[in-house]
Amino acid sequence: MLKKSLELLRQEAAETGTHTLKRSLSAFNLVAIGVGVIIGAGLFSLTGIAAANHTGPAVTLSFLVAAVGCAFSALCYAEFASMVPVAGSAYTYSYATLGELFAWIIGWDLVLEYSVGAAAVAISWSQYLTRFLAKYDLHIPAQLVMSPFETSTLADGSVVHGFVNLPAILIVLAITAIVIRGTQGSAWVNATIVALKVSVVLVFIALGWQYIDPANYQPYIPANTGTFGEFGLSGILRGAGVIFFVFIGFDIVATMAQEAKKPQRDMPIGIIGSLVVCTILFVLFGHVMTGLANYTEFKNSAAPVAIAIEKTPYAWLSQAIIIAILIGYTSVILVDLLGQSRVFFSMSRDGLLPKIFSEIHPRFQTPYKSNVLLAALISAFAGLVPIQVVGEMTSIGTLLAFVMVCLGVLIMRKQQPDAPRAFRTPWVPLVPIMGILTCLLMMFSLPWDTWLRLIVWLAAGLVIYYLYGKKHSKLRLAQEQAKVKA
Repeated sequence: MLKKSLELLRQEAAETGTHTLKRSLSAFNLVAIGVGVIIGAGLFSLTGIAAANHTGPAVTLSFLVAAVGCAFSALCYAEFASMVPVAGSAYTYSYATLGELFAWIIGWDLVLEYSVGAAAVAISWSQYLTRFLAKYDLHIPAQLVMSPFETSTLADGSVVHGFVNLPAILIVLAITAIVIRGTQGSAWVNATIVALKVSVVLVFIALGWQYIDPANYQPYIPANTGTFGEFGLSGILRGAGVIFFVFIGFDIVATMAQEAKKPQRDMPIGIIGSLVVCTILFVLFGHVMTGLANYTEFKNSAAPVAIAIEKTPYAWLSQAIIIAILIGYTSVILVDLLGQSRVFFSMSRDGLLPKIFSEIHPRFQTPYKSNVLLAALISAFAGLVPIQVVGEMTSIGTLLAFVMVCLGVLIMRKQQPDAPRAFRTPWVPLVPIMGILTCLLMMFSLPWDTWLRLIVWLAAGLVIYYLYGKKHSKLRLAQEQAKVKA
């Protein structure tokens, strides 16, 4: 298996001006980073859909199942990331530890986490914006806020079909323009956005708790309809797979291993601590949301908070909450677009993707052509695909990446047991195996058509790799030239 050497990665890091990272993060810093990243767009969008279609009020149990899978995977992710002595994505360090093909699969799979994830957030952003404007009698035609595969019943009883989700497309294009210009958010702006997201959750829980209607919890686990995944225990599992999107971002904590003061102690505290804090908040959030409104009211809505808060005397507060959510969503889309373009940038520099993905703007010094192409792809998803489909694709793609990371730890412990590790996953092989099984369980609980899309996506990626990436791989070409000289 063709692998990048750690020495080569060090040389590349030196070429780009990256130096040894300073160990300055405490366990508290890591927990704070994790909480800020994990509380993102999925909580405010897919929670309602999961409750309406799969779990009922038992969406709280789905949060717990998803959190367990995250905990096992995160501990593996931390070791995997800490083995490579330079900063980089899952793509970069998998290239060094498991080989080029494995790296390609993860890099291609990350498109589902970043690009498709950004589309899901954009769709939810559109629905919250529509509700916000409606309060001021500003109405966007229903056909322009839905995909062609969705319908809506108007106030007069007529049913209209969607044409395109225009606001979702526009927000992707607007943020792409910002990303291309290379605007960097200052620390206080990022801290403000994180504070807004956390505040929305806390305010919603605190104000909504006293207006919970216990009747909405009956039954807490609705009986299965006879179809796998539609309520009952199978519904809880499928709900966990759907809302796994909510936990996306926790792996950012694992990539901080090189910057932790005491990685052996601080990494488990940061990873598990942030997951515990967020899981508690998510369970309370889901409990209040399904207590304020009957779970059936959230069907096909990517704005469940707005529906729930209107059941309280604080309906006026919904506007302020929606503004905070829109700001938070905007930052999530921006981070996703940055992350995706940087992954493609790395793959392009390695020769696995065309040079266009690594061409830098002479003034802004950003991969602008890559950003433009990604904007076209992501805006098409956002404008033409329903939120549930996009959310499930994001979840299954991320779950697959986590399965591969857990598997990678098992392989590397056998192949390179003495390689330096800033952090070592505890209880190997139990933790990686449990991570694999938990994530696979959630993956298999997702609908077959989601699996079909994943298989088609990965097959398309492998075709690109064998037709283009493998032939243009700089590492492979260098090794072939070395053999000729020898």
